[in-house]
Amino acid sequence: MKLQSDFPLKPYNTFGIDVKAKLFARFDSVQELQELLQMPELKQEQKLILGGGSNLLFTKDFDGVVLQNGIKGIEVVHEDENYTYVKAGGGEVWHEFVLYTLEHNLGGVENLSLIPGTVGAAPLQNIGAYGVELKDVFYELEALHLETGQMHTFSNEDCKFGYRESVFKNELKGQFIVTSVTFRLHKNHKVNTSYGAIKTTLEEMQVTQPTIQDVSAAVCYIRQSKLPDPKQIGNAGSFFKNPEIPIILFDILKEHYPDMPAYPVSELTVKVPAGWLIEQCGWKGKVIENYGVHKNQALVLVNYGGASGEKVRQLAYDIIHSVEEKFGIHLNPEVNIM
Repeated sequence: MKLQSDFPLKPYNTFGIDVKAKLFARFDSVQELQELLQMPELKQEQKLILGGGSNLLFTKDFDGVVLQNGIKGIEVVHEDENYTYVKAGGGEVWHEFVLYTLEHNLGGVENLSLIPGTVGAAPLQNIGAYGVELKDVFYELEALHLETGQMHTFSNEDCKFGYRESVFKNELKGQFIVTSVTFRLHKNHKVNTSYGAIKTTLEEMQVTQPTIQDVSAAVCYIRQSKLPDPKQIGNAGSFFKNPEIPIILFDILKEHYPDMPAYPVSELTVKVPAGWLIEQCGWKGKVIENYGVHKNQALVLVNYGGASGEKVRQLAYDIIHSVEEKFGIHLNPEVNIM
């Protein structure tokens, strides 16, 4: 546990933005974290909790302390007839946790395969993909309060999960560090293949009775074919949330854009794919200097090397403006812009 100053963050954010933190420290246990927070030089500093750095866009140096969560460990804490309750450390790599569940034949997170980031960051924005959200398998989490150093337990209800939302992105933003998450996983899971290209991909794989392992393999194949590897091209995955709009507005837009896709959310609202909206505005594959929009997925903004976070941020807001102008729909970033 060592406090470092003027620390380069380029390797610690998947966008690969070249910025520095005033101070940086990694902790591998709750005790180490509590000791860090007691250090006099950190008392008044702004604090940023870093997992895998996969949901961040730095636009400038961070004038405070970056704390990297390194708490590891995966263990079964309870079992009943239908479920196994598995607790994972906040610093565990998310996909490594998914691989653990597949190895132990526990269902529920296979659709969330290959999502970048850590277990501790996953509940903050209620990660989701291919018809599944974290809240569907979430049981509880433990988190440390930054001001008091006290541990708190949050239930599913306490977390106030929404679409890419939780209490930790709203009224409790910046107040807690998630140290562990407990999941309720199915022993006899019915796979969910209804969303996106999963069913088609499984057919191409000649799988007729898919297991959770088959679904994970299909999801990995789809993600790798559509999304750039951050190790090759700097990105943070999907940059924008899919907007939810009133059905009345959708019906009006459908008259002008008959091909507009949508998924029902409630009797009054539908969700429209942000990638489709962005593509209709001509952004897909657009390259500006050394950054742009990915050629295979319009939701993904990319840094081809050496781009500033400020320029990527400006691109994001140019896209938001053009979509609003064309469709009257406002896009919200999913990525945390610092």
